[in-house]
This record gives sequence, structure tokens and C-alpha cells, in this order.
Amino acid sequence: MDLRSEWVRYDSSGTPVPAYIAWPSRAPGPLPAILIIHEVWGLNDHIRDLVHRFVAAGYLAAAPDLYAHGGERPPELSTERIAAVEAFVRTVPLATLMTPSQREGALAPLPEPQRSQIAGTLDVLFSPHRPVERFVADLRAAVSFLAEHPMARRQRVGAVGYCMGGGLCALLACTDPRLAAAAIYYGQSPPAERASQISCPVIGFYGGADSRITDGVPGFAEAMGAAGKSFEYVVYRGAPHAFFNDEHATYRVDAARDAWVRTLSFFARHVAPEAPSASPATR
Repeated sequence: MDLRSEWVRYDSSGTPVPAYIAWPSRAPGPLPAILIIHEVWGLNDHIRDLVHRFVAAGYLAAAPDLYAHGGERPPELSTERIAAVEAFVRTVPLATLMTPSQREGALAPLPEPQRSQIAGTLDVLFSPHRPVERFVADLRAAVSFLAEHPMARRQRVGAVGYCMGGGLCALLACTDPRLAAAAIYYGQSPPAERASQISCPVIGFYGGADSRITDGVPGFAEAMGAAGKSFEYVVYRGAPHAFFNDEHATYRVDAARDAWVRTLSFFARHVAPEAPSASPATR
């Protein structure tokens, strides 16, 4: 597709945050916008590909690099270090990665300095003390940036997040009433008491084999219903965490295809301008 893309830096309370942004080069604009929130692996080729997919669907799309708050990533979160971790992760089960003692055992055979570098980056990526509030503040600033962008001015802004980004997408919906719609891909549900703070429709996509995340969804759905909020979700039987990531072994094509179609339909209803009325086909 013929598109225009660029790296930009937008302002988040006086601090620059890099973002990758793109839109159809032949679209007259303004266009509805989609904010794409990256996985724990950061803004990588997979996320840029998702930006392009949403552009092909007729949106201006942007993905902030949440690890580069201030303009640059810290060494342990560099593109090269995270890529090395991704390569390692492909060789071990997710349960091993999430259990510190098992993770250490899987790392033990690696030579130095590879072992220490991967261990250090894993510790940062999966730390329980990730700067979630700062991430959400940077995402709120990204919504402001998109709302004022010449190709999206005065149009609606939706958000979609994957893995870590799915949980952040839910928190963004809790804190930013400007959001027109939110799509959560296997992200942690927010606390039930925050459901009343959400003002936009929400859709969620979850893997049936991803109990760590999926087990919390019914409670969130109940809280959304009690608060009178719109929440629809799908659980794909047997699908693991990250079933939409086609660069990992977790990819499940049937679940990914269905989720993509539902996502586009959801955003078409809530983010995109109304389509021109169609006339019945004539012969």
C-alpha cells in the first residue's frame, strides 16, 4: 500500500516520547485515528506491521515507544537486547519464563555476557514495578497528539493494545474520556472498581489456554455490566497468550483472523465516521 510514515516525538508533560505514525498517502484526510500500544517486547517490527495494517484499513495509526520516555531507551531495553531476549524466549515455555527459579535454570547454559544481558533485560521487562502510571500518562499525551494531528484533527481516536499493551489500553480507557473505543488483546483486566471510570465501548480477545489473564475476565465483565458499560469479549478455545503475534510460536491463525475481523468491525462502528449510505445493486 502507498502510505506515508514517519518517526515523530510528541510531548508528554515536557518530556519527548518517540512514536511511529503512518496514514494512507492518497487519503485527503482528516482520518479517524488508532493508537497502537505495544507488547512487552516494545515497538518492534511486529508493531510497525500492525500500524501498516490499520493504515490499510483506512486509519491514521500511531505506536508510541513507551520504553523511550525522554527520547532514548535505556541500555537494558535497547532494540538489540530485547531482540536477544525474544530469541531466548522462543526456546522456553512461558511458564518457565514467569517462574524466577525455572528462568534461572534455563539461562544457566548460556555463555557470558549473553546470560547476564538476557537476565538483566528479562528482569526489567517483567518487573512487578514497571512504571505503569508513566506509561498511561504517555498514552494520554499520545491521544492529545493524535487529536491535534493535521491528518486526524477533530476525528475520533480509538486504542488497541497487545499483551502488556492490552492491560495499558484498559487503564487508558479508565483515565481518558476522549477515547472513542478500546480493544484489549490478552491484557490484564483493570481492578473491578475502575469499571465505572470507563466511558467508551471496550472489546477483548483472550486465549482459553492463557488462564493467568483469562481467568480475570468474567469478573471484569460483571463489573462492567454492573456499571452499565459496554464490554464484549471472545475467548478462543485452546489459544495461548499472544495468539495474534505472527512472529512467535504462540500464533494461532484461526483465532487471529477472527479477532482481526471483529476488531475492524468494532472500530468501524465506534471510531470511523459513518460510511456513506449504499444503494442496492442494480442490473
